[in-house]
Amino acid sequence: MSGQLRRLAALVGLILTFAPPAGAAEPFSFGVFGDTPYNGFERRQLPALIAEMNAEPLRFVVHDGDVKSGGERCDDAVYEERLAVFQESHHPFVFVPGDNDWTDCHRASNGGFAPLERLARLRQLFFAEPHRSLGRNTMAVETQADDPIFNGWPEHLRWQIGPVLFVTLNVPGSNNNFGRTSTPSDEFVRRSAAVRAWLGAAFARARAQGLEGVVIIQQGNPDLEDFSAGRPSRGYRALLEQLLAEMRTFSGEVVLVHGDSHVHRIDHPLRDPTTDLPVEALTRVETFGSPFMGWVRIDVEPGRRPLFRYQSRHYSPARSN
Repeated sequence: MSGQLRRLAALVGLILTFAPPAGAAEPFSFGVFGDTPYNGFERRQLPALIAEMNAEPLRFVVHDGDVKSGGERCDDAVYEERLAVFQESHHPFVFVPGDNDWTDCHRASNGGFAPLERLARLRQLFFAEPHRSLGRNTMAVETQADDPIFNGWPEHLRWQIGPVLFVTLNVPGSNNNFGRTSTPSDEFVRRSAAVRAWLGAAFARARAQGLEGVVIIQQGNPDLEDFSAGRPSRGYRALLEQLLAEMRTFSGEVVLVHGDSHVHRIDHPLRDPTTDLPVEALTRVETFGSPFMGWVRIDVEPGRRPLFRYQSRHYSPARSN
């Protein structure tokens, strides 16, 4: 073979190595944000932040919980006002409940509400159409409300785009509403069973279809670092043990999106406590949180590794005006 032919063959091999496989799904992007608005300034800027996302070619947007601060009242008027702003999203919009939105509403500063009553109200408002997202342009979603056993959790949603499955979980901060004693609250026990079933079904589908990725979105920070160090919190231990077990038999990539602790980061903090090895297949994305506003654009390119690429978008009022 001549030198020119060898170079041509090498070039063809390089193209075949990096090109996506034939029939691969089209690339797409989505946006995630949360823990906002917490004050008057953030509330006034929220429409402009959503407008930034409206200007991008996103398939959907997710708010991963806490539509108000921990000291703001959990009144219907607050929920309704936030919902009206979210409905202005040009993209399909999904909301995941956070601790400030229901579990902490018993606080006097929050109005002294019963948390489960407030969660029921959130369901009536934000999940009124069980098989459609929010937003001006909606998308079809699956809901655990269709499960004959766990139909009490309509906020657990699932949808698939190409080879990627998305699943939302009502796993809030404040230690996942475990309770203040060594015995878990009845609410925690019931909801955790629903969470385990929903997460297990998601991975079962991902394995059966040979999917390339699973994206899990919740509000609570599950303390990945403490879990990895052998100091798991009671509220998140079982969830993370299940996640590790599911990932051992799933060959794709997993993204865990959460808010709660207001420290924006994109990293790989999870280690398997049984081997002390890093779980490189899992990426943690913690969204921006008050007093910092922003969102994360996640680009998905099926057929490539890494499957997901991340762009942190700090919000600047000057840039948006």
